[in-house]
Amino acid sequence: MSLKTVGTALTRTLWTIGNQTPPIVRSPKTNRLSSTCSKFGGGQHGHGKSCSGSSDRPPGCDVSSCEAPHRCTIAEKKRPKEPAGAPGVSGVRSRSYTSNASPVDQRSYLWARYNDMKRVVHDLIPPGACHLLNSSTIYANNEVSLAEVDIYGFDYDYTLALYSNALNIAIYNTAKGFLIDHFKYPEGIGKYDYIPNFAARGLHYDIEKGLLMKIDAFHYIQTGTVYRGLSPMPDEDVRRLYGGTYHVPLPQDSGFYGKGPRVKQFMDIFSIPEMTLLAAANDYFVTNDIEYDAVNLFKDVSEAIGMVHLKGYMYKWIMEDLNKFILRGEETDAVLHRLVSNGKKLFLITNSPFSFVDKGMTHMVGKNWRDFFDVVIVQADKPRFFTDCIKPFRRLDCNGDLRWEKINSLDKGQIYKQGNLFDFLRLTGWRGSKVLYFGDHLYSDLADLMLRHGWRTAAIVPELEHETKVVSTDQYALNLTWLQALTGLMERMQIHRDEESKEVFKEWQKEREELKVMIKNLFNPQFGSIFRTSHNPTYFSRRLSRFSDIYMASVSCLLNYDLSYTFYPRRTPLQHEAPLWMDQLCTGCLKTPFLEEMSHIR
Repeated sequence: MSLKTVGTALTRTLWTIGNQTPPIVRSPKTNRLSSTCSKFGGGQHGHGKSCSGSSDRPPGCDVSSCEAPHRCTIAEKKRPKEPAGAPGVSGVRSRSYTSNASPVDQRSYLWARYNDMKRVVHDLIPPGACHLLNSSTIYANNEVSLAEVDIYGFDYDYTLALYSNALNIAIYNTAKGFLIDHFKYPEGIGKYDYIPNFAARGLHYDIEKGLLMKIDAFHYIQTGTVYRGLSPMPDEDVRRLYGGTYHVPLPQDSGFYGKGPRVKQFMDIFSIPEMTLLAAANDYFVTNDIEYDAVNLFKDVSEAIGMVHLKGYMYKWIMEDLNKFILRGEETDAVLHRLVSNGKKLFLITNSPFSFVDKGMTHMVGKNWRDFFDVVIVQADKPRFFTDCIKPFRRLDCNGDLRWEKINSLDKGQIYKQGNLFDFLRLTGWRGSKVLYFGDHLYSDLADLMLRHGWRTAAIVPELEHETKVVSTDQYALNLTWLQALTGLMERMQIHRDEESKEVFKEWQKEREELKVMIKNLFNPQFGSIFRTSHNPTYFSRRLSRFSDIYMASVSCLLNYDLSYTFYPRRTPLQHEAPLWMDQLCTGCLKTPFLEEMSHIR
């Protein structure tokens, strides 16, 4: 059988499986799509016939090739036998893949549809399809042509300089000490060590309730991701605390820069130790049944974390042991060399002090690092730098002292402090889409540049390295595909509302919840992926798509692309377009345009 014929047969099979109803008598003329190869569960009446007569047979279904069930597979290569249950998941349900027997009751009918769908999911995922992601890829939210970009701008911390997890540990421990010594919190909090993989970027914190949680793009709390201290809060308690809903109203939620009256979003990578310390301190009071004020705790922890930065501890640690804290500096060096050698102009705008930046850049690039940049601005006070139109630029001399002269130009080789974007634009003339700015903080670095000034923006998201590794595993792909298929099956079969069907649906719903938890735990046992809740994009993901044209794990990803490369965003389906797309293949949709390409892969 030709590949085209196989594709046609599979398409019709999927349509049949996804749209079967309880057995009823129909004339052959009105039942033309119901007869398929026995490999896919027999005809609509489930008698296990290879194919019906030629008048009722779907176009492209060769009777001779359907005599043996295994002739209708896409290729001889088979996936290793999976344990019973959802593909790739052991211990979740125990159902066979085949359902050729004629259903005798409603319960049997529903489980037959379940088994058909499970087998289709297992058979149609191409081997190796799960290993296509590369953490060095640059992803596009908007179309960007690098050929049109003449000026490249950079933040410093977590953009040009990536830091090891040792920095989070040091920040946490020092701030914890401030909380006990300076703010006179109980000594027992000192027993809480830093938990490296507890918190994740983009989480929200309810200041008044003392709860750390993940919120989706529609302001709904993801169930199972609300923590008071280090312990998850039961979903029913969360619903009660929020007035019978999981929705966080917009007036309470974080504002434009992630800070609301009652809820704050932690968007900064530096905020991970702060979230962990908040959780540890809350946990101490809750587990020891000590009454405390959650608002005061939030303010004190924030100030303790701030003291680490304001007192210069972080800068001191890094400058004393650059090899311990700075990662992959040679990649930063390669990126800068490549851009300059191709005639691009570079600038740096950072909130960090010059002495700190100078030490780090010398370590990564060399003592002549300033030769790469046409403009260097330190202690810029972002995001105010992008909105303030009054604060003037100040020049630093060779000793790092402020000069008093008025700044009429921004010259290469000089170091400038403070200033504002409006003067920057006036003095440089760098405007619009010919400028591409890289930063890790969506609010402080990118939001105003994207919305107010029309610059191109690139978000640095180091978490992509871990996330793409998870997404590239067979376990994730199979679990997710089966979750999608099971959800689609439940959506279609919900028309059956007799008592037997309701009992089956309870079992399916239980399995669906188990799958959602399994998928979440692959990323982070507490909060899951930073990009998705169970179904929806997270609030973080929504802001990422809004404020960045492109995003990547590190600036070194630029080394994989020619500087005339154009990034094209993938056209992702709107809900009313979904049946036309490949990711709906296993939920029984009729139109699956890439079946032939899949058959080539198999």
